[in-house]
Amino acid sequence: MTDTRSRRRTRAGGRAGHAARAGSAAVQQMPWRLPVNTDRPIEPLDAEGVEAIHQGALRILRDIGIEFLNDEALSILRRAGCRVEDANVRMDPDFVEEMLARAPSSFTITPRNPDRAITLGERFILFGNVSSPPNYWDLETGKVPGSAAHFRTLLKLTQYFDCIHFAGGYPVEPVDIHPSVRHLECLFDKLTLSDKVVHAYALGAERVEDVMEMVRIAGGLDHDEFAAAPRMYTNINSVSPLKHDHPMLDGAMRLARRGQPVVVTPFTLAGAMAPVTMAGAVTLSIAEALAAIALLEWIAPGCPVAIGTFTSNVDMKSGAPAFGTPEYMRATQMTGQLARRYGLPMRASGSCTANVPDGQAMWETSNALWSAVQSGAHMVYHAAGWLEGGLVASPEKFVMDCEVLQMIQRYFEPEVCATDPEAIAVEAIAAVGPNGHFFGADHTQARYTSAFHQPFLSDWRNFEAWESAGAAWTAERAHALWKRIVAEFEPPPMDPAIRDELADFVARRRAEGGAPTDF
Repeated sequence: MTDTRSRRRTRAGGRAGHAARAGSAAVQQMPWRLPVNTDRPIEPLDAEGVEAIHQGALRILRDIGIEFLNDEALSILRRAGCRVEDANVRMDPDFVEEMLARAPSSFTITPRNPDRAITLGERFILFGNVSSPPNYWDLETGKVPGSAAHFRTLLKLTQYFDCIHFAGGYPVEPVDIHPSVRHLECLFDKLTLSDKVVHAYALGAERVEDVMEMVRIAGGLDHDEFAAAPRMYTNINSVSPLKHDHPMLDGAMRLARRGQPVVVTPFTLAGAMAPVTMAGAVTLSIAEALAAIALLEWIAPGCPVAIGTFTSNVDMKSGAPAFGTPEYMRATQMTGQLARRYGLPMRASGSCTANVPDGQAMWETSNALWSAVQSGAHMVYHAAGWLEGGLVASPEKFVMDCEVLQMIQRYFEPEVCATDPEAIAVEAIAAVGPNGHFFGADHTQARYTSAFHQPFLSDWRNFEAWESAGAAWTAERAHALWKRIVAEFEPPPMDPAIRDELADFVARRRAEGGAPTDF
């Protein structure tokens, strides 16, 4: 059996799938890499401000408490010495600090293709696809409910683009698949159409257990090998203000016990589910996150966790969420300061409120993405494809966002800021002199093909050239490009025996009814 697993592991991943996909001429993109954020984080708070938010969060945990709507979690926290009254849990600061000290500052998640392993922490910044919108939009369909076909389209884009490092939640909800078996169908597609790190929704024991088993099978692992290192992850959200619900706590505890990472991301909207002040909203978010992290570290000391931020504001005229705002950017930067204080990896998001992939969509998303860079975030959810405050996923927007992500990756490359003698180029300046130009200089000729970022979507021609070529606007160019990518897509290789085992598991679980639902 050991030899069989070894053969499976060799055939399930490696460079072959990447090379086959990369051979397409649809996009000349940067190669797969884990970008390193070389910039110093922006710190809007001074040391006293960071400590004020930290102490405010500890006061909430000690004096107000967090509701844990899960009987098992309540029993565990009672045994841990926390004060439990009904569903309310209060934690002493010393307990919280002790639990935080157990958490690792970084960890590596290895999917079925080890060449696609990702490290959360250190100075890496990783980008993931849009996750969980119920609706889909493209230039042909307009806004429609998400389907299995739309899901696979966006999943293929997730696999295709090397600037997307992990396949987060469903890139759109395939509402034409019954919820009882949706996780089985979606994870089969994710594990066969992609070889990147995947995630499980913490929405009931059956879903979490099924996904862990499918990831184990896809990796050709036995149960001990699966539990020995991170292979996947989940993201849980609090129910702000001051609550964690049953299914997310259940799923988080199941993954933590098997050594799989949990990202804890409160969703706090200033003025609605959190105080109207950004400091108050961040303080509430930190308190909710620390409460869940403390629970997980008590259950499984040293389990990999990350702290997430999804703190923004609402439009006080309509009550609608707003993203990519100045307040959103500052809240993300502030949370980054707290994450560094705790020594925890941090998750941020690329998000916008715009309804279609237009100028508003791109400036709001760019604000959100750059705030992730500025905050020192390690994992950026929803980095490509998000519209309408998370209610819509769009392949045009996905392609447009990947253009921005490649620019951010290029921005980090060391050669952009190199200061060696060849980069300073004094000799080249002397050779050209005051009356020449650098187009024909030897220094330019030796470097021009790789000196600058080359976009795959932007059109740098003048107006007349652009007009004569058809005057296609950005979203129209993105539409043609995603269509071509999907048409040329080749799945990464997978051992036929593993694929058959996955298919057999899905068929058996379907026959058993999948996960329970209300209908």
